Amino acid sequence: MANNDSRITNNVRYPALDALLLFFLLNLVLQPLVEPDFGWHLRTGLDLLRNGWRLPETDPYSHTMPDWPWVEHAWLTDGLIGLIYTGMGPLGVILFFAAVTAGAFFVAAGLGRAGRTHKLLAISGALWTALPFLGARTQLVTLLGLATVLWACDRYLARRVAHLWLLPPLFLLWANLHGGFTAGLFALTLVLLITIATRLAVSRWASLADRLDEPTLAWPHIGHLALVIGLCVLVTLLNPYGWRLYGEILMSLSDRFMIATLHEWQPVSLQSRTGVSYLGYLAALGFALLLLYRRIEPVRWTVLAVFLGLSLRHWRNVPFFLLVSVPLWAELLAELTARMTTRFPVVRQHAKRWLLAATLAAGLGVGILGPGHLERVARSGLAPAEFFRGTEYPIEAVQWIHEHRDKLGTRLYNDYDLGGFLHWWLPGEKIFIDGRMPAWRIGNRRIYYDYLALTNWDPPALGVLQKYGVDWALVERGSPLAQALASLDEWREVYADTKVSIYVKRGT
Repeated sequence: MANNDSRITNNVRYPALDALLLFFLLNLVLQPLVEPDFGWHLRTGLDLLRNGWRLPETDPYSHTMPDWPWVEHAWLTDGLIGLIYTGMGPLGVILFFAAVTAGAFFVAAGLGRAGRTHKLLAISGALWTALPFLGARTQLVTLLGLATVLWACDRYLARRVAHLWLLPPLFLLWANLHGGFTAGLFALTLVLLITIATRLAVSRWASLADRLDEPTLAWPHIGHLALVIGLCVLVTLLNPYGWRLYGEILMSLSDRFMIATLHEWQPVSLQSRTGVSYLGYLAALGFALLLLYRRIEPVRWTVLAVFLGLSLRHWRNVPFFLLVSVPLWAELLAELTARMTTRFPVVRQHAKRWLLAATLAAGLGVGILGPGHLERVARSGLAPAEFFRGTEYPIEAVQWIHEHRDKLGTRLYNDYDLGGFLHWWLPGEKIFIDGRMPAWRIGNRRIYYDYLALTNWDPPALGVLQKYGVDWALVERGSPLAQALASLDEWREVYADTKVSIYVKRGT
């Protein structure tokens, strides 16, 4: 993170490899609209535009929790999504999130003292590992915000204190774009604490300053950062909800039941390909550090260590560490190149051959995603209804519902992962649950708890349907709930395909 001129910068450029890497990165950041929560963000944005940017006081989208005082922490991002969707359609939304993702990683990579090729290689590795987390996710806005904070901290450590004054306007905007602005405040506070600790250590052991590869800041500079952080906190209160925004974020971060049951809050493990890929990324980074890294950088060490710990604790934090590690990877790759060409003349002698091999490898990487991937993205953006026929989303059932709505009830049950999709494709239909609601609880209504009881289907689960007055259900075909409904006399199946079944309560 620190701006230190002693770092090795390899400015050798490889245009052919750079071009292939850029195309590879384009394939990575362009993703089809398959994010489960995208639909409710879109619906919120479109409704904001229709209602003159007036936010609802309670939940307008479910029949199970209509009295919940909903805090929409990404209201401005949702409004932007609605504007883009209205003007450019789904393809515009895909391009928007691709630009946000690329912007975040390019800003982060710019902090590395390395050549362009090494930065592109570092971004490629991080984005390839982050692939399961990419797409139309509002959390990516927070990645861009965090990258900007890291950029400001890098300038600050180089004693360019004036750059800190860009942060209050950033946090004013960020607090209205996404609730993840707290990650930026956390990172700033972390930098402040480490600069204080470093200043105190150097004050006691003066010789330590000569051993550090980060500058030791004077107390006036540290006070400047503390002042800016205080202003950043204050401006985040300039949102439609004031202090309630912090209450909503705290509730989500501290709900033990939600954290224990939702996958994105689980610790990283080797039980999935994503986990294997991420832990492989960490192993490679650790090996490279042992081989190539000898600097003493307290701020960088602390930021990396803390975000690494957070990423291992919760899946949702993995993209943050990948972002933070990009500049370090770029520098390690530049260092490796410099050492190889210096110590092994054969490498320098056959540089063109190595370049050709690297270019072909990058070409192979492009081929893995290749034209087929971009064609899939294009279909998602230009013909989404047709695109969804080749996915697990029940677009066929939705089209049947449009044609036979009079045969169905008024209170729908839907699976959790389908809530956002139904907001998009069945506008105006009140749903049972969606991705906003895991921590919501009023009295004996804890909707996510009740949802899990239904999906597991034990004897009391029938009471959940009765409690919410559910009279029709869209369920995964062959699921325990589908089998249970099929066995009950008061329910009948009115539609089925290879993805879902629709059941209606008799007498509806």
